[in-house]
Amino acid sequence: MTAPFTTRLQSELDEFKRAGVYKRLNYLDAPQGARTVMEGRGDVVILSSNNYLGLCNDPVVVAAGKAGLDRFGAGTGSVRFICGTFTVHRELELALAELVGTEASLTSVSCWNANEGLCATILGENDAVISDQLNHASIIDAVRIARQIGKCRSLVYRHSDMADLKEKLVAARGARTRLIFTDGVFSMEGDVAKLADICELARRYDAVVAVDDSHATGVMGKTGRGTAESAGLLGQVDIITSTLGKALGGAAGGFTASSAALCDYLTQRSRPQLFSNALPPTVAASALAAVQVLRAQPERVTRLHESARWFRSALQEAGFKPLEGETPIIPVILGETALAIKMSDALLDEGVFVTGFGYPVVPQGHARVRCQVSAAHTAEHLELAVRAFKKVGKKLGVI
Repeated sequence: MTAPFTTRLQSELDEFKRAGVYKRLNYLDAPQGARTVMEGRGDVVILSSNNYLGLCNDPVVVAAGKAGLDRFGAGTGSVRFICGTFTVHRELELALAELVGTEASLTSVSCWNANEGLCATILGENDAVISDQLNHASIIDAVRIARQIGKCRSLVYRHSDMADLKEKLVAARGARTRLIFTDGVFSMEGDVAKLADICELARRYDAVVAVDDSHATGVMGKTGRGTAESAGLLGQVDIITSTLGKALGGAAGGFTASSAALCDYLTQRSRPQLFSNALPPTVAASALAAVQVLRAQPERVTRLHESARWFRSALQEAGFKPLEGETPIIPVILGETALAIKMSDALLDEGVFVTGFGYPVVPQGHARVRCQVSAAHTAEHLELAVRAFKKVGKKLGVI
């Protein structure tokens, strides 16, 4: 690289550090669990993981991954349509479709790829996509790509504002296809999409509904089947995209679940599918086992929500003001990014690993520490975390 280019990058990195918004990497030296070993820090309670069901280090899930590695090898060495499709992919896709209530599903190397492949493949210049204001970055980028490649029209409605969504649907009524795309659970706020209202508007205005359920699969609904189950709409959502990298084992990968025709169409035309290696068989095997554990042990979902309710209430009693919600995502808004990072660092000194988020991940002035509860957390883990929050909150003048 040229010296001026490298100098510019280093100068901007130095500015991040001066502003207190530089994010350092913390290296774990043991499997992801409710507690783990962090290099240089020893034993810590993790309160910032997407490991909602505690399956990252579940013996059944780990054993399935090892068996998949032994049977199928380290990787596919190919894309799906050449020689990268293994029998474990078929088994996993059948299980995922059954889990979320659709006819079929198609796995990918990430939900990011699933979202990009969906929009760019099915939307053209005669179509429109209508997206929630607070959708995940992967949806935002997917819409941008579809707009650039397919020349589709894009509209954004105010977060969970059904009146504004209706206006956008009316504005797009001349489009061949109107795709409403929303997160099921919004990752930074921890709130849930108004799915029943969205589906009703979709019916009224002849639109297709797509839901990214990454923070809801394995989490929402009585048995963890997602936002559709929690809304009483299982089997009634047109398209669901989600991840295997959170509640379902936490390794990697994503999927699109919908009709058999749509999944087959993506197989034929989605560029991320056509030009990326297939999901590694060992990951597919561990994810399949995670789905099976979830289906056999719905009490994990019950325990997850009971723990999340207790922790949110304990933070409120301590004087914090976490955002209201029904999910295990519990954000504590602090305002400035530097304060969020400072509080995160101080909590880590107390043995609690929780991440501070600021701009551009969240809007300016809405920096926060985002707590995420897991079914693997015991009462002891959560009580320790509350004590740490109280100590650090008082020290920093937050409470």
